[in-house]
Amino acid sequence: MLIAVASDLALALDDEGSIRDAAFQRADLPLELKNTDQWIGRAWQAVVAADSQTKIEQMLQEAATRKTSRWREIRFPATRGPDIPILCSAIAIDEHNRCVVIGRDVRAAAALQQKLIEAQIAIERDYSRMRNVESRYRILFHSSSEPVLIVDAATHRVIEANPAASTLMNENPTELMGKLFPDALLLDDSAAAQAIAFAFRTQGRVEGLRLKLENDREFRLDGNFFRQDASSFFLLRFSPVGPITLAAPAAPDVASRLIKFVEEAPDGLVLTDRDGRLLRANAAFLQLAQVEDEKLVHGEIIDRWVGKSSVDFSVLVSNLRRYRSLKLFSSVVRGEHGSPVDVEISAVALGADNDLTFGFAIRNVDRRIGAKLGPYPELPRSREQLTDLIGRVPLKELVRETTDVIERMCIEAALKLTGDNRATAAEMLGLSRQSLYVKLRRFGLADASEYDENKVE
Repeated sequence: MLIAVASDLALALDDEGSIRDAAFQRADLPLELKNTDQWIGRAWQAVVAADSQTKIEQMLQEAATRKTSRWREIRFPATRGPDIPILCSAIAIDEHNRCVVIGRDVRAAAALQQKLIEAQIAIERDYSRMRNVESRYRILFHSSSEPVLIVDAATHRVIEANPAASTLMNENPTELMGKLFPDALLLDDSAAAQAIAFAFRTQGRVEGLRLKLENDREFRLDGNFFRQDASSFFLLRFSPVGPITLAAPAAPDVASRLIKFVEEAPDGLVLTDRDGRLLRANAAFLQLAQVEDEKLVHGEIIDRWVGKSSVDFSVLVSNLRRYRSLKLFSSVVRGEHGSPVDVEISAVALGADNDLTFGFAIRNVDRRIGAKLGPYPELPRSREQLTDLIGRVPLKELVRETTDVIERMCIEAALKLTGDNRATAAEMLGLSRQSLYVKLRRFGLADASEYDENKVE
């Protein structure tokens, strides 16, 4: 009764691995599992899905030698729908290899993790689309033979210049940034410089203005006004009136260094087959797994080291097969001789379905962990980290931390909108000045010396 109450599923096995008794904590679980009324007397391997039978054999061997087995995800056929995943562990209860199996229904955790991954994939898809747009702009901007400058409309300072513009002005690109325009052109004709400055201030654009630069080179200057977020800029183009030749930078040859990079990369790089068995691993992964030689990991399933539980790897592989790639999956690597290490995993599926392999990039993120405060030191200080903590931190603490993050974001936004005028920010937020100052100190947005509770007006 104690075992049944403490777990969703409990099985009593004899020395041959046959089920002698079964107990369920919830009345609906035996109705969802297929043919539970026929389990008694049958081998445990016979009542599970085909892909879980090997795991059961390994669990029984571990229980016989070490008294307890590792937790593994076992899939049981369902009455309707997909197989039901249950996280199981076998415990030997006597010297005759009789075992008790306890199981936890992990469908809710797997479904929640699946939704988080789908949301993350959607975000990554949008982010990738924006990056592609930016990449196309960068390629066009830097490969253009026409000199182009981007100037801040408020300060008239150069904030970006393509290589052709740097060559035109005989300036290093880094030295050109921040210079006032049109002073950066070093025009001898002060009237032309004044005309450009006047056109900026009054018309917001420049059209067909002819300039003569050093060496008597003549250019036609055209400028357009545009906005980006809350800022305004001018896009300036220099069209040569006469022929001009600008040297294109030579592209470095890096193909020959790719293999060396993979072997010596600071992040773990791993190649597995479709079942997750290791084919190749670089030195960084061997160091994370605390394994001395690559031969010791060859052919082993990667979930021996990677994942908080077998659910992690199962969700990871299912999404790889569905989406072909995955970025920044939060997990852990369990070393052979040490404690787990927090990692981020990016992965890609390679090849066709009949010859599928997986490539994993595993990055150690332990160094990102800041000062450990409170009973849950891993709680995030930004909204991007919240989804990574589901299943690792109690819901009450997660909700409390989420509230703090939103409250801090609102205060920071109010201070930004009011130009750091705290009296106006307090009025916008519906707070007294005293309450606002208390929250500023709580979130580390104000020094203790800035505020004395006894001196608030």
